[in-house]
Amino acid sequence: MHASEATAYYFKRAAKHLGMSERLETILIKPKREVKVEINVELDTGELVSFTGFRVQHDNSRGPMKGGLRYHPEVDPDEVNSLASLMTWKTAVVNVPYGGAKGGISCNPSTLSHAELQRLTRAFVDGIHDVIGPTLDVPAPDMGTNAQTMAWIVDQYSKYHGWTPAVVTGKPVELGGSRGRDAATGRGILFAIQAFMQDEGKALSDLTFAVQGFGNVGSWAALLIHQAGGKVIAISDVTGAIRNKDGLAIEALMRHVKETGGVAGFADAESFNADELLTTDCDVLVPAALGNVLTKANAKEVKAKYIVEGANGPTLPEADEIFIKAGKHVIPDIFANAGGVVVSYFEWVQNIQQFRWSEERVNAELRTIMMESYQDLRTLAKSNNCDLRTGAFLLAISRVAQAAAVRGLENDSFCMIKPSA
Repeated sequence: MHASEATAYYFKRAAKHLGMSERLETILIKPKREVKVEINVELDTGELVSFTGFRVQHDNSRGPMKGGLRYHPEVDPDEVNSLASLMTWKTAVVNVPYGGAKGGISCNPSTLSHAELQRLTRAFVDGIHDVIGPTLDVPAPDMGTNAQTMAWIVDQYSKYHGWTPAVVTGKPVELGGSRGRDAATGRGILFAIQAFMQDEGKALSDLTFAVQGFGNVGSWAALLIHQAGGKVIAISDVTGAIRNKDGLAIEALMRHVKETGGVAGFADAESFNADELLTTDCDVLVPAALGNVLTKANAKEVKAKYIVEGANGPTLPEADEIFIKAGKHVIPDIFANAGGVVVSYFEWVQNIQQFRWSEERVNAELRTIMMESYQDLRTLAKSNNCDLRTGAFLLAISRVAQAAAVRGLENDSFCMIKPSA
């Protein structure tokens, strides 16, 4: 199943709860604009190579569009469309005034030098600068990009439009980036878990965790869960997988990864097959790597009672249905990993106000938004007798549709899309 098909499946499942018309479904699921850019870059060797870049702008009913830029060999229009749609629903769930967008370049950044990546990024901005901006579409880092990439974008965009730090988020602090942004997605995952477990009557100290992925999201999530009293017993990344039933020393593991490049070989742990991470015997599974990892083939083997989606789209619909029938609880990606876009919103606000917040304020505001958003989606899930993912989509779709209605963007009757509270 393609990524866009999975997103459409979850959307339509919620739309059925809402009794939404086919016309309105079509309007809300189709992207507003798709941009494709051919980028010619001279490599350090003098060779001229062509890359393809994409930017999909899904919806702007609630404000400027927002979404990451990823540099990865598997970037394609279908994946970008799916992720742009997810951003629309994610920003609506946490009620920040954005719509959804996503973009990227089909390339392998690990094979490109620093100078080549800079030339590639600047050439991409040359192709899209007229369709992005603080009030249009605000990119951010994603897989294969980082704060340095955003700094190049700010500089290149500003050559056309004047100094405009709010054109992107996830920038270096020196260029207007927000304190607390690096840890934001992982911290949001922690707050999502705490909010849910409070409903379940469980403390983090009662639970064991397994985390797939130890990049920015997985490492921060593991560290913050560990510091909050949770026992992280298994972690995997591209180099392998490690476990310790008594709990991994996450601070020491982070030092090991910084020195060696991966979790493999960590002394205070047992190595095991990374393919077994998803079926590890634990209470909470946090897939925080790639999408489409929980499938019909492995879902029945998942032992965790709780799945917290740190990655975008880690669970295919067939697996999701298996989890629902088995009584497992999935905290969906459009809520669980929304901490990054929430703090990106804070960065954008700081840039516009030209006033910097303290990290303590950033973290406190993030916690407030995550806790309030959880209560909103939990209320809808309970009143509509559905799972949390469907509840999150109900919340998001109703907010986007209502915004479109009051703006006069659509003349259909919107009264039917108000879910019971």
